[in-house]
Amino acid sequence: MSKLFVDASLQKKLASGVQLLDKHDISTQTPTNQLVFLYSPKSAFLGTAYLSEQNKGVGWFLSPKKLKLDVAYFRALFEQARQKRRAYENDSQTTAYRLFNQDGDNFGGMTIDRYGDYALFSWYNAFVYENRQTIIEAFQLVFPELIGAYEKIRFKGLDYESAHLYGQKAPDTFTILENGVAYSVFLNDGLMTGIFLDQHEVRGSLVDGLATGKRLLNMFSYTAAFSVAAAMGGATETTSVDLAKRSRELSKAHFMANDLPLENHHFVVMDVFDYFKYAKKKGLRFEVIVLDPPSFARNKKRTFSVAKDYHKLISQALELLTENGVLIASTNAANVSKAQFKKQLEKGFGEVKHTYLDFKTLPADFASNKADAQSQYLKVFTVKVEQ
Repeated sequence: MSKLFVDASLQKKLASGVQLLDKHDISTQTPTNQLVFLYSPKSAFLGTAYLSEQNKGVGWFLSPKKLKLDVAYFRALFEQARQKRRAYENDSQTTAYRLFNQDGDNFGGMTIDRYGDYALFSWYNAFVYENRQTIIEAFQLVFPELIGAYEKIRFKGLDYESAHLYGQKAPDTFTILENGVAYSVFLNDGLMTGIFLDQHEVRGSLVDGLATGKRLLNMFSYTAAFSVAAAMGGATETTSVDLAKRSRELSKAHFMANDLPLENHHFVVMDVFDYFKYAKKKGLRFEVIVLDPPSFARNKKRTFSVAKDYHKLISQALELLTENGVLIASTNAANVSKAQFKKQLEKGFGEVKHTYLDFKTLPADFASNKADAQSQYLKVFTVKVEQ
């Protein structure tokens, strides 16, 4: 076991509850992909961490105690995580949700989702991946009823993105339930699954009637999950816009899973800014508009960054929104705080009168580390616009 002496700034950071280690915290000479014991500049033991580079950070602090990452350790983590989510487990109307969420469940670098009878593991760095057999053995002891599992590789260095892990293989596509709505999902086709589970409370508000009797525009729609939720909640018409060609067939699959007729539901493969121009030219108007862009996107025409460009989406959407219409403004950009995001919204609204109706962050199954704002990455404002 390696010993690592860290400076006072990291000691203070760990004492505050932050678990993610970034490149400024650790010397570049430190060996990676290993468990380490951390010590203060005065040689006081601080706890156990592991070092392994990933998309965000270079490792994770695990505990103020000396740990052995064996089956018993992971089993205890999974038992605690399962207990937190009993309400989801007992909800017959929702069969897909997060079972384990990184530092929110005290082990960063790994997430586990439930999709019906199957588990989906996501590995975010090489160290966790190398320990996956121990992790899987512990998981099966705590969740023996799940009949099979898949994995997603979310770090660079391997020659595959998705694979079957153990147990029965899932059908190529199958349906799960969320808030009583069926969604068509897939577990072994690249990194995507057909739905982003962290938005289930926002979709729940649409199922509960936020768009009843209204026309909804869903921008950056992916598989149109917001549109399906709105349709099931009584929306009279939906339009889903995404640049990805595959989005149309995946979106229709969700509607078909709920036996929803497609006559009043439209699927447009187009850049969203081009669609804004098209819709304005055609005089199209909507009572509800959903804006849920990726944190950063680039195509042949332009680049988009939530931190710099979200206000452009707001100002463009206002031109298509009816009087007293509702905007659902969402981002999953961990590097953009709630205050920074709201500043982008305000810049987009300008002088237009508006009222904030609701704010949502991650649902309870996506347990987050309250000490670290980056852990609570999702920010969704629902805004009534009185123009």
